[in-house]
Amino acid sequence: MDYNNRYLDWKINPEKYWKECASNIDWFKEWDTVLEKKSDSSYKWFSGGELNTCYNCLDRHIKKGLKEKISIIYDSPITGVKQFISYESLYKKVNEFAAGLIDLGVAKGDRVIIYLPMIPQVVIAMLGCARIGAIHSVVFGGFASKELANRIEDAKPKLIISSSCGIEPNKIINYKMIIDEALAISSHKPLNQVFYQRKQLICNLDKPGDMDWQDFIQKEKIVNCVPVKSNDPLYILYTSGTTGIPKGIVRTNGGHAVALYNSMLMTYGVKESSVFWAASDVGWVVGHSYIVYAPLLLGCSTVLYEGKPVGTPDAGQFWRVIEDYNVTCMFTAPTALRAIKKEDPSGKKIKKYNLKSLNSVFLAGERAAPESIKWAMEK
Repeated sequence: MDYNNRYLDWKINPEKYWKECASNIDWFKEWDTVLEKKSDSSYKWFSGGELNTCYNCLDRHIKKGLKEKISIIYDSPITGVKQFISYESLYKKVNEFAAGLIDLGVAKGDRVIIYLPMIPQVVIAMLGCARIGAIHSVVFGGFASKELANRIEDAKPKLIISSSCGIEPNKIINYKMIIDEALAISSHKPLNQVFYQRKQLICNLDKPGDMDWQDFIQKEKIVNCVPVKSNDPLYILYTSGTTGIPKGIVRTNGGHAVALYNSMLMTYGVKESSVFWAASDVGWVVGHSYIVYAPLLLGCSTVLYEGKPVGTPDAGQFWRVIEDYNVTCMFTAPTALRAIKKEDPSGKKIKKYNLKSLNSVFLAGERAAPESIKWAMEK
């Protein structure tokens, strides 16, 4: 896709441009207006339209014959686990999760907090919520009980989805203990807490409402996607809270799906046949957009990496992942490149791997030091 020409199209007629982009998304009911101005600082995208983001990420690709295509490549150097999940397999797992939500009384508009590490279950939970119109709020697994309690207080979730633990290079983080502490602090109490048990730490389900993931999911169940309005919320993501109470940022379904799909083509130059890797965390907005939603909306394969740029076990892991899975486009933070450059300034570990599949590296999230960019281009 020619970026400059497309940008010129937008500049000449923005509404016509976004109308064309919206045709890449499947709508249950077509929208009435592309852009509706509510006030000087408030707009609504594709008002009158109805869609489902999960349907656009899964169902429509399967209907196109892509059920055997790999949706998620899970790579965890921390645990030594690698897993390839097809679109059909992900579809089944998401349906089982969505059926579990319904069984516990979660419905369209209800909030669900997801406190999970970088494992496939976090994607399953996000899409499962989207499938029934529930609003998910992912909380970064590094946050302690006080930060989690603040988000529980504000979102008032009907359910919390978590795991027994998160795993860092040198320690195991007891998620169950953090959730127990957060709920003790919070005045809002959800109906249930669902825990995915990881073998590195099996937690005791000893508090009111505690459930095991395997008992929660409804195996072999299929759930129809719930149509939601274009401007209904898809998720809430809280700011880090460094200036007082965390602020919940709301993303709506319609504009979000159209913009992310378009960005994969126009900004990143990614195709359905590509393997896309956002080396971030699902707890941040980059992870929401470019580990989960954008790649799956497009129908390509996305890498879910549970590891660090260095130390799990070395500074060559990014390059190993690129070679192992033929990654075509990588999106990461300048901090990651700086850490790798510091450990491997001469680029010896880069030379160990075949990076011929890699077309582009995108950096975002903070200022990229010129030395890091120059180093990456040279090596």
